Amino acid sequence: MQEELVALREQNRELHAEVKRLRHTIESLQADHVALEASHEELRAENQMLRRQNAFLRKQLFGKKSEKLDRNQLELLLGLEEAAFVIESDDRGDETTGRRSGRSRRRGERKVRVPEGTPTEEVIIDPDEVKANPEVYQCIGEEVSQELDVVPNPYVLRVTRRRKYKNKADKSRPPLVAPVAPRLIENSLASVGLVVDIALKKYVEHLPLYRQEQILKQRYGIGLSRKTMCDWIRIVAEWLKPIYNHIRSDLRQSGYLQADESPVRYLYAEGGGSGQGYLWVYHHPGGDVLYEWHKGRGADCLREMLEGFAGTVQCDGYGAYTSYAKNKEGIDLAGCWAHARRGFFEALEENPVLSKWMLYQIGLLYRIEAKLREKGCPAPEREAIRRSQSAMILARIKTALRLKQPQQLPKSAMGKAIAYTLGQWERLVKFREDGRLQIDNNLVENAIRPTALGKKNWLFFGAPNAGERSAIIYTILESCKRRGIDQAAYLRDVLSRLPSMKITEITALKPQNWAAQQKKAAA
Repeated sequence: MQEELVALREQNRELHAEVKRLRHTIESLQADHVALEASHEELRAENQMLRRQNAFLRKQLFGKKSEKLDRNQLELLLGLEEAAFVIESDDRGDETTGRRSGRSRRRGERKVRVPEGTPTEEVIIDPDEVKANPEVYQCIGEEVSQELDVVPNPYVLRVTRRRKYKNKADKSRPPLVAPVAPRLIENSLASVGLVVDIALKKYVEHLPLYRQEQILKQRYGIGLSRKTMCDWIRIVAEWLKPIYNHIRSDLRQSGYLQADESPVRYLYAEGGGSGQGYLWVYHHPGGDVLYEWHKGRGADCLREMLEGFAGTVQCDGYGAYTSYAKNKEGIDLAGCWAHARRGFFEALEENPVLSKWMLYQIGLLYRIEAKLREKGCPAPEREAIRRSQSAMILARIKTALRLKQPQQLPKSAMGKAIAYTLGQWERLVKFREDGRLQIDNNLVENAIRPTALGKKNWLFFGAPNAGERSAIIYTILESCKRRGIDQAAYLRDVLSRLPSMKITEITALKPQNWAAQQKKAAA
């Protein structure tokens, strides 16, 4: 009996130990299950994020780039009345279709526009019967048709002969010859017109020099190497650099700049191969544009332009601006609502309801700005209207962002959009406090577009120092464009006058002053 009791106790101890082992195994399995669930959830979130990134990249490559919202979707999410408010009095198009009324005709039906002053050649054609016996017929009218033609060869070889004369009565005197006019490029076949044409084709029409070389050879039989054209471009940039420096000086004194940067690759980098450089762009609304070339993107690149500048710099959230302004007195940074809006647009597929609500609120801010531009309000009035109308919308956006941020994954598109906007908030509301400021940086981003289009054709700068030349020429051309100046007329006139001008007279050739002179001469 005693032995059975001992055996039972031993069995109980073994059972207790087995139960403990089973419990430990169950707890371990439960922990593994929880870890697997967490890992699965993390992988699922990562998979969704990668799918969104893939969809975004595919859209960037193959889809439309417009950030406009569909009216039908807005009606479902916001209600018919609110959605209608977004596009209500848009007098540029039909309210029911959302299309511009002027676009009802197909593209092929549009009338060709020919500017006034286009050279006209008249051709009169009479019937053969009239030519044979003109005195029998009387002209009672005419049938007129027009066609636009192209002159096959626009190139002309100009030969200038400066004749020499001697005095018949006094042969001891030296011969007389007319002085040669100063030329843009001495001892060269290049005229101002030819150099301007090459520069405009490269920087405005985005036609690389090697393609221009091929066109000249194949179409016109002119042998002009790209190296020679490249040398001419360099000389043009050297002549224009004093004007470029004056534009920089004027922008430094403006008190308000918009800034951005655009990557451009260049050849012959240190260590061989190609390198990544940047065109930094500065713009004063209503004024000139200036491009600077740097082989990097660090805060030191801002020193050349902003040294001595005092005022507001409007930019995106790139850290170089913060790093530079941190230790500089007199420089205040303002944010860009276009960059903030872009984040919510990219989160549309992930969180359509919140994204479209945010886009709608930002759209209300832009509606106020559109009305201010339409009325041409001065800075004090803009500031007053923004404080009374935009301030409420901004407060509503900030409250919603703070409430929704804890509900979003930090790495999700919506989480990033909210984090960016709140992180930039103090800069984003600067436009409300200063009537001079724009709501976004779109004007300076528009100035980058010519370089972005050009890169698709010429791909890179041929050497590091070629970036500075391009920056100078882009500055002159884009400043002319912003002021409504004919770029070809400006370059032809300025490059013809520069060789015979003094350095103290250069200010008269700044685009603003040049336009004023032309307007005064035409009056």
